[in-house]
Amino acid sequence: MSQTLTTHIQLDDRGVAWIDDTNVKVIEVALDKIAHGMSPEEICDQHDGYLLMSQIHAALMHYYDHQCEFDAEIDRQLADHKQRRDQSLDSPGRRRLRALGKLT
Repeated sequence: MSQTLTTHIQLDDRGVAWIDDTNVKVIEVALDKIAHGMSPEEICDQHDGYLLMSQIHAALMHYYDHQCEFDAEIDRQLADHKQRRDQSLDSPGRRRLRALGKLT
């Protein structure tokens, strides 16, 4: 007898891991666990039951199987966010407002 295993995870054309039949990336579930310390049950509650527990566990398993790559991507996204934030703090509009004394 053969078995069919369901992984619940699919890679798109860019290699981004998604939970099957959802618009949720594996990295988003991993960040809920890492950044917020959420349990799988809390992640399920956060998604209003939209994700099945099996999908959440599959996403976390995929994260742990590829943790180095995911952690590098998280670091890259964080650095990119900080760079964009720093650039917006010194935008021409903000410089004009600072010159007018409206912004410190």
